[in-house]
Amino acid sequence: MNLELTGKHVLVTGGSRGIGLACARAFLREGARVSLAGRTQAHLDAAAAQLRAEGHAVGGYSADLCDAGAALAMTDAAQAALGPIDILVNSAGAARRTPFGELRPQTWQDAMQAKFFTYINVIDPVIKGMGQRGAGAIVNIVGMGGKVAAPTHLAGGAANAALMLATAGLAAAYGPHGVRVNAVNPALTLTDRMAEGLAAEARLQQRSAEDVLRDAQARMPLGRIAKPEDIADAVVFLSSARAGYISGAIISMDGAAVPLVV
Repeated sequence: MNLELTGKHVLVTGGSRGIGLACARAFLREGARVSLAGRTQAHLDAAAAQLRAEGHAVGGYSADLCDAGAALAMTDAAQAALGPIDILVNSAGAARRTPFGELRPQTWQDAMQAKFFTYINVIDPVIKGMGQRGAGAIVNIVGMGGKVAAPTHLAGGAANAALMLATAGLAAAYGPHGVRVNAVNPALTLTDRMAEGLAAEARLQQRSAEDVLRDAQARMPLGRIAKPEDIADAVVFLSSARAGYISGAIISMDGAAVPLVV
């Protein structure tokens, strides 16, 4: 299947590790040109080195995406290097998982900054440029915490839910301008961030993280926890011309762990 991604400029935030890095690698295999954005320069350098070893060249841009000015400067730099952004994949930022008894008002504010505004601060300038050019695709990697309330992820889940609404609303608003906006909601995925979530759940249950992980795997109808590559494959398809009539979709990627009709 020709996804028609050759030569497209793809910006992946949170692209230095985990799902973001898997997305970058998948786009590069399809012939796209990729810019990576992340908070930590050392992680970006390591990711770029990995991709160079695989025969790919990428641009890396370090920025604190909680800062709207820094996000704008990052997108400007990426576009100065590789031209207008055709596809934006948002994977940067994650709210810290916190057992409900440990929540404070500042925890909720921090969660919105870490998850919601790290996406919105990049979406805002990029989607406006896409709208002016009459074409573009955005995929937000959100999380099942916005659909299924978990006692260790209430603040982060609230940020996820806000992102889902923003995704659907922006899709409706910018559809007439040729821009598609979708979201995927991974559940537990084998990334560095997974360890933090397991630790929070273990504290709540007063059990070991190993026991919590074993139980999580046993609950999965597909018999395993998702790999970053599983998520990346869906993101690449949604960004492509083959998904040209999919917009405003919020796609659950939890292996049917939580049966939902939406």
